[in-house]
Amino acid sequence: MALAILDAGRQVDVVARLLADKRSENTRRAYRHDLADFFATMTGAPATPENVQGFLSLNRGQGNAAVMDYKAELLERGLAEATVNRRLAAVRSLVNCARLLGVTELEIDVEGEAVQSYRDTRGVSVDAVRAMLGRCNLSTLKGLRDYALLRLLWDNALRRAEVSRLNVGDFDAEARRLAILGKGKGTQKAWVDLSERTAAAICAWLQARERGNPGSVTQTEALFVAVDNASAGARLSTTGIYKLVRDYAQQAGIERTVSPHRIRHSSITAALEVTNGDVVAVQRLSRHSKVETLMVYNDNRIAQQGKVTNLLAELA
Repeated sequence: MALAILDAGRQVDVVARLLADKRSENTRRAYRHDLADFFATMTGAPATPENVQGFLSLNRGQGNAAVMDYKAELLERGLAEATVNRRLAAVRSLVNCARLLGVTELEIDVEGEAVQSYRDTRGVSVDAVRAMLGRCNLSTLKGLRDYALLRLLWDNALRRAEVSRLNVGDFDAEARRLAILGKGKGTQKAWVDLSERTAAAICAWLQARERGNPGSVTQTEALFVAVDNASAGARLSTTGIYKLVRDYAQQAGIERTVSPHRIRHSSITAALEVTNGDVVAVQRLSRHSKVETLMVYNDNRIAQQGKVTNLLAELA
């Protein structure tokens, strides 16, 4: 079955329609990458409208056979289960979008791999985070920015995408709070309370930024911006935040690779420790949609499985 034709005689670009329906640029980038990999693997060519047409014209058996072959190839590469599932989900989304547009009758029934979420929730120690904070030179603009950002990652367990999206207007200095756009929340922002130290650090960063470039700190400007000569004033990207965290960890002498998400792990684990495993209270910090996710953190924290195994061993 060939792809349907629009009234104007144009061929439907299903990939473009699918990407246009995604609000997050990160999501669009991931779909674009995963679909490119699928078509490159299965056809040796890019995901052009013509190649997509060829795939969507397959019958149900042929389509599922192609996706099963692709899944087998992904597993052969040794990719993690979550990565395999994400790429299969991209293909399913493409097919579902095409069905909504009425340009295919294909259905994909191939199941993903079973995944144990957050198997490794270990972060870094509080001393390591303290050492990273201590490497920030608070006499410089960059140091003030980095200190505020690192405090935010640690004190509020924010994701780097959440930090990158922040605008100056999202910061309420008087009430000591931030309006953040959380993961999977669409356009709905939520307020999170800040510690005195973090609020003061953000204020110090914004004041120094305004002194250096009067009039630059407006409500619609990014809260965290680049300060290097090449891209000064540009919104600090998620990649930039990752590199910032990695560099401070190296400067602090931390041997393992430290990412913003590992700091988030560290913050959540430390919060569970100081609250004696109060997953409901810590869920307000982590903003996980399911409390079950935090139970994995908590189980890892107290090594529950190992204790139970030792008790059983003593019985025999």
